This record gives sequence, structure tokens and C-alpha cells, in this order.
Amino acid sequence: MSGGEIFSAAVLLLLVIDPFGNVPIVVAALGSSGPARRRAIVLRECLVAYAILVAFMLGGRTFLDWLQLSQESVAIAGGIILFLIALRMVFRHPDGLFGDAPGTEPFIVPLAVPAIAGPSALATVMLMASREPARLWEWMTALALAMAVTTIVLLGSVRLTRALGERGMVAIERLMGLVLTALAVQMLLNGIRAFAAQLGH
Repeated sequence: MSGGEIFSAAVLLLLVIDPFGNVPIVVAALGSSGPARRRAIVLRECLVAYAILVAFMLGGRTFLDWLQLSQESVAIAGGIILFLIALRMVFRHPDGLFGDAPGTEPFIVPLAVPAIAGPSALATVMLMASREPARLWEWMTALALAMAVTTIVLLGSVRLTRALGERGMVAIERLMGLVLTALAVQMLLNGIRAFAAQLGH
């Protein structure tokens, strides 16, 4: 795999993880914590999310074999899921995020799961590993890059929110949603093309 492919995979994972969309969650969940404690919590939650994503990436192939799912079906399902997630990013919901009591320090839920390692991210890493298992180390490199950027963004969540404002954060999230929409459609088309090729043989 070339460096460009690793970069593309990292960008896809970054869009799915959506760190800019998670900034309001971090700010809301850690509003009562001091700066030092806030950094420690973000680092811990990002490490937990990374471990969960790696576990799904390593065990995804076996899981799919147990369910007797083809790569084409996973590609089509993954494209649909990513498309729905992208629509939610473009058309934001004003509903509350999570129902934790005020002042409660988050632990795994809701930051690590499902904010960072959400259903779309878990499905994406499983899809990547199942489609090309020989490139597992490259996929893990891409995941590490995406998580590094995610950690940096979330560590600067308070400053980022102050600098960009609410409108700026919404604009960035919607822009990421538009890019993810195109990637989801491409993934869906690739799955349909592969399925059609199988029918032709």
C-alpha cells in the first residue's frame, strides 16, 4: 500500500470518527473539570476508543466468517451506514447528546463509546480489515494517524470552540459530512459493482 492509500484510509477514518462533531460532547461532559484533569480524561478516553477500534479491526474478519457474510454485502451495508451518518452530520439534530448527571466524570461512556468509537467507526474498521486482511498493518497505521488527529482536536476542544464559535463548529462538521457522503456513495458503488461482477461469472 502506498503512502497515499494510507493517507486516504486515515482521512476516511477521521471523517467517520468526526472529532469536530465530538468537540461539543467533550465540552459538555468535562465542563466541570479543571484543565489538567480534562486533558487526562481526554487522553484516557481516546486510548480506550483506540483499543476498542483495534480489537474490532483484528477480530472483524473472524466475526464476519462466523456470520457467513460476503465482502460485497459488508461493503454495501457499510456504504449505507456511512451515508446515513453523513446525513446526520450535514443536517444536525438539536436533541440532547447524552443523559449523564451534571458533574459526572465520563468513563468509557459516552466519550470513548459511542462518541469516538461509535457504530460507524466500528463498522468501518471491520470493513477495511475484512476487505484486505493482508494490509492489516497499513490499516492500523491509518487508524493510529486518525486517532492522533482526533486526540489533538479533542485536547484543544475548549480553545477550538472559543476560536471558531458555535457556527464555525457547525460549518466544519457539515463540511466533513459532505465529504463523507461522497465516500459513502463510492463505497456503496464499489460493493454493487463487485456484486454485479459476481453475477456475470
